[in-house]
Amino acid sequence: MDSFVEARQSFLDALAAQEKGDLEHAEGLYRKALALAPERPSVMNNLAAVLCQLEKYGEAKLLCERLMEMNSEDAVVLLNLGNCQLRLNSAEEALVSYEKALEIRPDYADALANRGNALLKMNRPQEALASCDQALTLKPDFAEALHNRAKALRELKRPQEALVSYERALDIRPVSFDALHGLGNALLDLGRYQDAADGYERALAISPDREYVSGMLAWARMHCCDWRGRSEEVGRLVSAIRAGKRSVLPFVALSITDSPQDQLLCSRTWIGDKFPASPAPFRKGARYRRDRIRVAYLSADFREHVMAYCLLGLFETHDRARFETTAVSFGLDVPSETRSRLKGAFSRFVDVQRKSDREVVQLLRDLEIDIAVDLNGFTTDSRTGIFAPRAAPIQINYLGYPGTMGADFIDYIVADRIVIPEQHYPYYSEKVVYLPDTYMVNDSRRIIADRTPARAEAGLPEQGFVFCSFNNGYNINPTIFDVWTRLLAKVEGSVLWLRGGGKDAMRNLRNEAAFRGIAPERLVFALKAEKIEDHLARHRLADLSLDTLPYNAHATTGDALWAGLPVLTCLGTTFAGRVGASLLKAIGLNELITRSLEEYEALATELAMNPKHLTDIKLKLARNRNTSPLFNTDRFRRHIEAAYTTMWERYQRGEPPESFAVEPIDK
Repeated sequence: MDSFVEARQSFLDALAAQEKGDLEHAEGLYRKALALAPERPSVMNNLAAVLCQLEKYGEAKLLCERLMEMNSEDAVVLLNLGNCQLRLNSAEEALVSYEKALEIRPDYADALANRGNALLKMNRPQEALASCDQALTLKPDFAEALHNRAKALRELKRPQEALVSYERALDIRPVSFDALHGLGNALLDLGRYQDAADGYERALAISPDREYVSGMLAWARMHCCDWRGRSEEVGRLVSAIRAGKRSVLPFVALSITDSPQDQLLCSRTWIGDKFPASPAPFRKGARYRRDRIRVAYLSADFREHVMAYCLLGLFETHDRARFETTAVSFGLDVPSETRSRLKGAFSRFVDVQRKSDREVVQLLRDLEIDIAVDLNGFTTDSRTGIFAPRAAPIQINYLGYPGTMGADFIDYIVADRIVIPEQHYPYYSEKVVYLPDTYMVNDSRRIIADRTPARAEAGLPEQGFVFCSFNNGYNINPTIFDVWTRLLAKVEGSVLWLRGGGKDAMRNLRNEAAFRGIAPERLVFALKAEKIEDHLARHRLADLSLDTLPYNAHATTGDALWAGLPVLTCLGTTFAGRVGASLLKAIGLNELITRSLEEYEALATELAMNPKHLTDIKLKLARNRNTSPLFNTDRFRRHIEAAYTTMWERYQRGEPPESFAVEPIDK
């Protein structure tokens, strides 16, 4: 058999293998055909497509570039080249390739759909939506375009419309992992957690080992307090984290493992996956010398949000003679009193919601920002891609994410000696900066409504002890719930007042209570308060707030203490599980910090049974509220400004980041 005939047969066999989904075999056959018939465009193009499917994007890109040298007017090759560039995190280059393909073939639906994906990566969701709609005009039953359209709608915070697009995509292609995964994400956005879990389960049935989906399934179940098979599920996820698998998002890991080492591994896996390139040192020699240090705070939450409530007082009181502050906002611009105050609190307020990461990096460099503070970390709508290429000489992980980011490009984490003991240094990629009192800032000017609602208005009984926990439902787990229901059994007439969640969570928690012998009606769920000051005021109806573990309440504990409600915590083993102790120590209530769940349960019982003891603690809290460091915003401001100054002085001297402690400033 001559080489041409053998190459042709290998090519046909490869096509058949590709059609069956046997990609590795197809790759080998295409390589054989190419060896027998070098520089054959059809073989090279098909091999590039298979390599993309096998996630060998670098090699596929080289093939496409060779093909472009042979024929720069091939729209299909340009499409494949764009796909490779997109997968290699070069969205701008991919956009150029797709647009060149569209110049050649304006009706190329595949290029329009993938152009939408590139625009989405560049944080241009409105244009992405328009591109996908163009593709669908040409090809109404184009499942991939519907999928990309749904992703754009999610970015535009239009989850209900995204859900419709995912459902249409599934009508066309019922066995589609991507569409089912996206469906789960949209349902999660809508707070339909049980339905989201069902979507993730269906996706995993198609592709059991697909990255991060098993973690998202667990996350959805945690939101609706569905604890069936929980210990086995958590065990599998922790094993996957330790094996370096892409199974769990870092924020989810904070609630499923009490090991700081596991949390570091999880963060490093995520960073290695999403930001594999090591950043170059920040513009060598670019040490700006000026009178004021330029600090930029970056967040998606400059709005009616718990982060803003905590930080607003700090932003408003920064020493303008020594610091020039910039807000870099990449969240929704929703008009409100808090948003207005925030806009007036900074030297400069910049809305970058529709700018790409690359554009924001350039903005911060043009502004010659000295210190960039990431207030999101790995929380919702975070933009880690701004920090990865080094937008500023000094980059800090603060407040939003209570754990390590596992990233070489984040220099410091702001903490205190409780949330990060010195023996935990090995579990943090950042250098640790200790503030003297607590790492958490609070606004001492927060308003609490004068009117306290009647118990009946809140659905609470007129008589009886009220245990309270306004933590997120995903932080409630079987272990802590066992303790809570035992308390209800011991304290006659008591109720447990919880944050209202979705109907699935409320039903599941009531069922879990009934299983433990507690009448379901003894669980009372709080409706969402219209105003934060009314939410704070209703804390007065409760007797004792109960913390969760392994993830404590954070700002929620601050809310309770500010409103005069004692909080009982149990000291955990990770940053997220030690925040309650940090806040209680800062307000002088060490007696409410327990070291085991047995001690926690015993103290809760004693406080519920001994009114005088609880009254004494409430009186102490009232005395300490306005005199202790916890709610002294100006004292906190002086300490964090001292931390920024030390960081900047080290950088000016050419010294690398190092852990240090800020000395108390008592004036």
